[in-house]
Amino acid sequence: MPTSLPDQTAAGEGGPETRYAYKASLIGSAHEFELTDAGLSWRVGGRSGVWPYADIASVRLSFRPVSMQARRFRADIENAAGGRIAILSTTWQTVSLMAPQDHGYRTFMIELHRRMHGAGSKAELIGGIGPKTYAAALVLLALLAIAMTGLLVRALATFEFTGALFLVGFAVLFTWQIGGFVKRNRPRGYSFDALPDALLP
Repeated sequence: MPTSLPDQTAAGEGGPETRYAYKASLIGSAHEFELTDAGLSWRVGGRSGVWPYADIASVRLSFRPVSMQARRFRADIENAAGGRIAILSTTWQTVSLMAPQDHGYRTFMIELHRRMHGAGSKAELIGGIGPKTYAAALVLLALLAIAMTGLLVRALATFEFTGALFLVGFAVLFTWQIGGFVKRNRPRGYSFDALPDALLP
């Protein structure tokens, strides 16, 4: 089910839904964002700026798990001048811990879309990964499925039931992880009043 924008106006500047920050690496500084009356204010390292909501050219939402965080979401935002910033739903806390920020990320993204819509934005709203990357992922999945089927048939034919059981378990795990990535990241467009739930925490 797509996520609809709230009907009521959210709290003003400084509310929890208008500020968001995360650390992209353990040693780097935090990436800070705020939704102001003037637009999307951002500070990344030594760079900063304010992008008026009407000047945002595109928003791409995607699901980007990594080895240390299986539930990670990403928003890639581009303005009319070609500038790009990325917002992640996780933050580094320690050497071994990448923590999710599901609620903060979700509320911030919903509020960003609400403000863009209110400003009359004509931004392109994209869900998932690029069509070429998606097609390549499907081809890779098909090739791996063929290879796994061949190995399973050979294991059964030679009565290697332990090996066959291992292959079945591996296939189930692989389908759960990679299949979920492919399913969530199906290329699509969406609208301001129907954000894709699969691409938000």
